[in-house]
Amino acid sequence: MDTRFPFVDWFRNSSPYINAHRGRTFVILIEGEAMARGRGEQLIQDLALLHTLGVRLVVVFGIRPQVQQALDEAAIVPGLHQGRWIADAPVMACIERVAAEQRLWLEARLSLGLPNTPMHGVELTAVSGNLVMAKPLGVREGVDFDRSGEVRRVRASAIEGLLEKGSLVVLPPLGFSSTGEVFDLNASDVAQHAAMALGADKLILLGEASGLFDASGQLQRQLTPAEAEPLLRQAAPGSELSRHLEAACAAARHGVARTHLLSWHDHDALLGELFTRDGVGTMITQHRYEQLRPAELADIGGLLELLEPLERRGMLVPRSRERLEHEIDDYLVIDRDGMIIGCAALHGFGDAEMGELACVAVHDDYRGGSRGELLLAEIERRARRIGLSALFALTTHTTHWFFEHGFRLADIDSLPPLRRDTYNHARKSKILVKSLG
Repeated sequence: MDTRFPFVDWFRNSSPYINAHRGRTFVILIEGEAMARGRGEQLIQDLALLHTLGVRLVVVFGIRPQVQQALDEAAIVPGLHQGRWIADAPVMACIERVAAEQRLWLEARLSLGLPNTPMHGVELTAVSGNLVMAKPLGVREGVDFDRSGEVRRVRASAIEGLLEKGSLVVLPPLGFSSTGEVFDLNASDVAQHAAMALGADKLILLGEASGLFDASGQLQRQLTPAEAEPLLRQAAPGSELSRHLEAACAAARHGVARTHLLSWHDHDALLGELFTRDGVGTMITQHRYEQLRPAELADIGGLLELLEPLERRGMLVPRSRERLEHEIDDYLVIDRDGMIIGCAALHGFGDAEMGELACVAVHDDYRGGSRGELLLAEIERRARRIGLSALFALTTHTTHWFFEHGFRLADIDSLPPLRRDTYNHARKSKILVKSLG
């Protein structure tokens, strides 16, 4: 294959996602550290690209490091409780000033359309305003939080109206009360409530970490809220991890389909997560995007695409579309975000107490992740449910894999009569049997 232009191949593979994201609503949180460390320009270019691809964007920005710098310069030491600043009048004055400066800077950069820049010719209308209503935290554990607040509601209809007009909505970490006060809010709290109020398709949290990792240091690609909450309980109160996990779990439980935890340190994280099948960070979702399920007729095209390379190499017996359609109820598939990456079939033989484990296949790009074992375990459960006492398999290439999973060599006489009569002697497949007792 000609690889002089690897971007072209990537662009072709990203086209399903370009189509899927068009017209969708994404709420994106950019933590203040990203702006403070000079990552703002690149992220704004990525936002402009998403806008041109038809994504409806709500951008929430954090200001914690910028406010901390302003407080240091003013020799103001804020009170701190439960991981939150106590926003008295001097602290709040710094917060309001920094929020205004950051909002103006962001809107100015979103207006950039100079020649020889990635945003040349892109017209973005960035709109902010009193779109988040807030209430005070009040007195907690004997501590008066003054003008530190929490989100009361997001004016979803107003934001929807702006998005319908093609505007990009910018939300600072501030909220307004019905009495005309301004409150300091957590940016992640604003992003979470905006995503829930809008029924956003995605909530994207750009922070320090590249995602969530298990005890061995392995990146966790996907977790449910229930799986993520133990990590939330272990996180330090007020830490970025705590704020992001709380937002992600709450959003997932309140209708936001997918929340993505990404690192702003990675220049490719935002686009890599959105336009590649595997992504680069951790996704929190109530519904797994890789699932093992019974096959459907709509999966035939995906099955043919999965099996064809293995049939060409002689690892599997060729199966026609008609045969797959006829036997579709025998198949299980692993569906990864709409792509069939694995399958296996259980064929029965009338009154025989043995079933055939057939067509076990996993896409080359997804081997080594225990997917074969997952398919086998489910086939065994299905076999037991219908009263089978043993499985058999025929293979020319993967004998040792079957040995490792409890199969033993057998002769042709151990096969059910119907399968014995159709055995292809020219292929010389090994016969393997596993008891389900």
